[in-house]
Amino acid sequence: MIVNSDKQQTDGSQPNKSMQGYLAPQVQQIQPSGIRKFFDLVSGNKDIITLGVGEPDFVTPWHVREACVYSLERGFTRYTSNAGTPELREAIALYLNDNFNVAYEPKDEILVTVGGSEAIDLALRALITPGDEILIPEPSYISYSPITMIGGGVPVGIETFAKDQFKLKAEQLEAAITPKSKVLVLSYPSNPTGGIMTYEDWLPIAKVVEKHDLIVISDEIYAELSYAGKHVSFASVPGMKDRTILVSGFSKAFAMTGWRMGYACGHPDLISAMLKIHQYTVMCAPAMGQVAALEALTNGLEEKDRMVDSYNQRRRLVVQGLRDIGLECHEPQGAFYAFPSIKSTGLTSDEFAQRLLVEAKVAAVPGNVFGLGGEGYLRCSYATSVAQLNEAIHRMGEFVRKLS
Repeated sequence: MIVNSDKQQTDGSQPNKSMQGYLAPQVQQIQPSGIRKFFDLVSGNKDIITLGVGEPDFVTPWHVREACVYSLERGFTRYTSNAGTPELREAIALYLNDNFNVAYEPKDEILVTVGGSEAIDLALRALITPGDEILIPEPSYISYSPITMIGGGVPVGIETFAKDQFKLKAEQLEAAITPKSKVLVLSYPSNPTGGIMTYEDWLPIAKVVEKHDLIVISDEIYAELSYAGKHVSFASVPGMKDRTILVSGFSKAFAMTGWRMGYACGHPDLISAMLKIHQYTVMCAPAMGQVAALEALTNGLEEKDRMVDSYNQRRRLVVQGLRDIGLECHEPQGAFYAFPSIKSTGLTSDEFAQRLLVEAKVAAVPGNVFGLGGEGYLRCSYATSVAQLNEAIHRMGEFVRKLS
């Protein structure tokens, strides 16, 4: 449409009319991503060291990319089965059984999705009846609450604490449950805290889940990034598999964020419901991405292990560095984030992060965007080079010293 120089449109209507009145109320209530909003300020500034967006600094291994290229050369560009190729689903089932002691039937208990994010969305939409309460231990990944609200549910945060290594405690879960509680969303290893749950930690949680007949969505996208022994899936706890939707994917451990390849596993009735939504919205995950994901699972485990070893080295460097400059920091046992306390500075999370960006040229995420318990903390991703991490710690140390 052509707009005249006096800003009047040619059809006589006024430009820039507000469309807010047409939007669904639940969408209007949602705030923009606190992470993306903050890092829009960073875009294009080469002097800033970014410890922000949760993305591996590794490039997807060459043989995985080559498998995708070869699939394109062969013309593998058509729709796949809605649930994903049988070969990929079989590989996922084998991988989960071998590594995390959970067994799924590829035919009807596994759904390949467009990233783990779609799997979470599908699970919540399949489960929520308007007004249902969705229990979310916090600080947590920022998408759970907005997706719950879009689906007509009510997000209920459960605060976890550094003194408990940000583990969910059974008494905290019990206290948050009401007659409207339906779903518990778990995210361990945790973004943003790096907290993990052991088998012994899961047992009392499982008792509460069974007592109150809850369904669990277990987001295990960081499962491979566990540094205190092998990750324990909630679905592996006796009696929990049928009431758990296990969500994971290839983004973090296999350095495949841009491929958008994820999956969900669970009881056939739950996966069937999610599949119905999936087939009416995205049809199927990209065919060539599924080829790459299959290659990663089949031939990419050694590269995955090398990347995890590198993250572990950086984890130790960053945690010690933060402590050395005077910031209290619990030891993260998973994912690739440190979550130091900045309470000693007297600044809020927003104030600290904004001043750190302006005065020290280091970008990190204010902890308050992650919900209850996040205020007074800062999320620092260590998925970047050792040189960058050393320089970031140096700059943060100078900044903290000036504050004191």
